[in-house]
Amino acid sequence: MPKIMPFLWFDRNAEEAVEFYLNIFPNSRKVDELRTTEAGPGPRDSVLTIEFELDGQRFIALNGGPDHAFNEAVSFYIPCKDQAEIDSYWSKLLEGGGSPIACGWLKDRFGLRWQVVPENVGKLLRHPEAMRVMMTMTKMDLAALEAAAGKQD
Repeated sequence: MPKIMPFLWFDRNAEEAVEFYLNIFPNSRKVDELRTTEAGPGPRDSVLTIEFELDGQRFIALNGGPDHAFNEAVSFYIPCKDQAEIDSYWSKLLEGGGSPIACGWLKDRFGLRWQVVPENVGKLLRHPEAMRVMMTMTKMDLAALEAAAGKQD
């Protein structure tokens, strides 16, 4: 078991969120779940937590109630090998009510923030023109970033 796992607090829709993510990321699976007992919290036998894996990364989702919401301070970073992979993750994560933000960031329908970026984004953004171009983007356009970085070489 990994030493560190993200622990995600959902209102009462952790099962729905986990199924959503399992259908997006390859090599993903539900690992375990914890159901409530007569001691609570919540109705007996309801799902309290779900441990799951997204492409090898373990997470735990909690049906914690409405007290805490995700915010912009934390996001999950998805390095993509090409534009097709960027487009695929981008469209799937926006399904059902997500919203684009800027510079490859988006918020999914559960409120989690994601960065859908080329795997070489760090190298590309060392070029000032590529950084300027990226700052005008919502979804990342790999060809435009590469062209802007190439102007510097």
